[in-house]
Amino acid sequence: MRLRPRLRHVRILAAHTAHRTPYLERVLTVGFDLDMTLIDSRPGIRAVYDALSAETGVYIDSAACVSRLGPPLEEELANWFPPEDVPAMSERYRALYPSIAIEPTLALPGAREAVAAVRRHGGRVVVVTAKHAPYARLHLDHLGIEVDEVIGWRWGAAKGEALREHDATVFVGDHKGDVLGARAAGALSVAVASGPVPAEELRAAGADVVLRDLTEFPAWLDGYIHERRGATAHAGP
Repeated sequence: MRLRPRLRHVRILAAHTAHRTPYLERVLTVGFDLDMTLIDSRPGIRAVYDALSAETGVYIDSAACVSRLGPPLEEELANWFPPEDVPAMSERYRALYPSIAIEPTLALPGAREAVAAVRRHGGRVVVVTAKHAPYARLHLDHLGIEVDEVIGWRWGAAKGEALREHDATVFVGDHKGDVLGARAAGALSVAVASGPVPAEELRAAGADVVLRDLTEFPAWLDGYIHERRGATAHAGP
């Protein structure tokens, strides 16, 4: 039997708060993925791949590369270079990145508002990404998106380690790997269908909540906080 949305949400909350400190005793911490969750880095990343292709003479389909953002850089480069060349090409890509990729990158709709929504509830924002952390910070600073922590070079379940370290109870991402990261941390998985993975695949991967994009996040967060407070009040001492 399919649960009504609100009833299903209450059961999700119970499952994800049973082993944690009561809400009112904890600071809300929300984790966000970066690429295709907070920012649209496709124009900048495509330009870097094009520059690397021109420099090396190796064909790289940059349109294909940016259609599957999420996994670590080395996995993508392995599609175009022999294994022994991947470390050097990764290093060269990262050397090209700051001067090429930062300027064309855009904030995704609702990104700033999503971060502001967490702040409005007195919370902290942690970005956990497969990207090199200094470059992630360059993007966020350039776009004026203020976060508390940036943790880089984490993918899939490994994101869970960083989320646990910062006591995040919610992780927002656009990829099935982000669902794995949330699961590994025991956090609520909120998926946004703003990246390469369709909403139905995110649900099938186990996301607890699927939103169209971050424009829907502030209203969802308001409801989530309200229900957690209610659940804590009803739980008693």
